[in-house]
Amino acid sequence: MIKSNSIRPDVPNKFYNEKKPLFSSKEIIFRSQGCAKVFHISSRAQVVFLAAVLCVACWSFYSYHMYHKSDVLIHSQNLELVETRDAYVDLMTDFMTLHKNIGAMLNSIDSEKQRDKKSLEKYRRQAQIVEEKIKQITSKKDWVSDKKVNEKTSIREALLQRDIAASERDELKKQMEQMEATIDELKTAELEVLDKIKTLSNKELDKIKGIFSSVNVALKRKNMYFNAMANSKRKDSKGGPYVPLKIKLDDPRIEDKVSAIFKSVDDIEYYREVMLSVPLGKPVWSYWVTSRYGTRSDPFKKTKARHKGVDLASRTGNKVNVKGQGKVIRAEYAGAYGNLVVVDHGNGFQTKYAHLNKIYVKKGDRLEINDTVGEVGSTGRSTGPHLHYEVLYKGVNVDPLPFLKAKI
Repeated sequence: MIKSNSIRPDVPNKFYNEKKPLFSSKEIIFRSQGCAKVFHISSRAQVVFLAAVLCVACWSFYSYHMYHKSDVLIHSQNLELVETRDAYVDLMTDFMTLHKNIGAMLNSIDSEKQRDKKSLEKYRRQAQIVEEKIKQITSKKDWVSDKKVNEKTSIREALLQRDIAASERDELKKQMEQMEATIDELKTAELEVLDKIKTLSNKELDKIKGIFSSVNVALKRKNMYFNAMANSKRKDSKGGPYVPLKIKLDDPRIEDKVSAIFKSVDDIEYYREVMLSVPLGKPVWSYWVTSRYGTRSDPFKKTKARHKGVDLASRTGNKVNVKGQGKVIRAEYAGAYGNLVVVDHGNGFQTKYAHLNKIYVKKGDRLEINDTVGEVGSTGRSTGPHLHYEVLYKGVNVDPLPFLKAKI
């Protein structure tokens, strides 16, 4: 009996799946209690969502990079200013040392004169001894009369004194020439030192003026201007550079340079006095900006709203410090602001610190730069731990960012 071979169809080892586009339409099915809901996500919606995510990521990276870069730049400028001030002090020390050297050299001239007088007396005593010996010899030998001896010794003494005087005159003349050359070298060195001091003082003064210029950028947007030279807390209105009365120099070039240096130093002191009452710098050390000054989308109502300050996100409990001298005029819970501290710095400037976790000060307290007013928190109308920071000038809110970046 012949058995027929059974024919089996070939079974493929792999299933063929058609490749679909990356952003093909997708469906999301939700099942709940026997009911199913289907949500369709089109290709266009997927592309828009991915583009939005990429934009947010790029913008976040750019913002972090720029603020980190600005912090590094400000830190390097701080180090440069510290080095500049140290060099300034060193050069002033060199300048005063040069003046002392000139005085010491002038004193040495007087001591040389005294020493030369002593030498002259010594020569005279030697001449007298020679004269006595000559008299002794002539009296024993009876060579010449006393009159002749006296005439000869007088002539010898006169010649000896003439030679001594000529030698002293030549030596003093040589010393005076050397001293004049040394004084000229010292004057040249003084002029070079004074030029360096003037350059350093002008450089620091320009940096301070640049800070006030950056602050005025924010104020000009509100049609205001802060004139630092008109806002000192000094009680009198007298002016002019401080030049000590005891400094009287014969060289007008040095005197002019010294006067210019004292004027620059006086201006720097004047500006720094004003800077004490201007809130310059970061109120919290570690932060990132989550909401800027101006128009923004309200985090609760999702509508356009005006933001009076800047939101600096930070860890709960981080210290909040004032960046200018002032007086606490408010320290309490204030509704949407949460725990709030308001500081009046004078010269028209005020700062507000809101959403604090804790308040460290009370109304009426006097504060110095870097005194702590509280801790970062999330009290009041807040979505998370951050510091809401406002800067006001003459009662008007201005952009705080230029003040944050203007610290030296």
